[in-house]
Amino acid sequence: MPNLTVQNLFNREVKVAPGQTLLQALQADGIDWMHACGAKGRCTTCRIVVQEGLEHFGPLTDSEERYRSRGRLKTNERLACQCTLVSGDAQGRVPRQTMLPHMKYSS
Repeated sequence: MPNLTVQNLFNREVKVAPGQTLLQALQADGIDWMHACGAKGRCTTCRIVVQEGLEHFGPLTDSEERYRSRGRLKTNERLACQCTLVSGDAQGRVPRQTMLPHMKYSS
């Protein structure tokens, strides 16, 4: 089962089950993660900045393609509510703009 390491959450490792979105895996591990649209791929508040392992993610979803074509999702960002980690481990960060005020983040 692939692991996602969230660097600015004190290098927290989260197991991502097959078919599980990153957001589902994060929530199952007890991590509160911004997702204003309710995980429907209608905003970009759940995005994660991928630092390593981008090649291990599944293909972009229609929502991700739409935001990328509009310049609202960079090539190293994915929507946590949409993407899956399919073939290996990855590392990412919570963007500063979507950090939750009640969470403690590392640098």
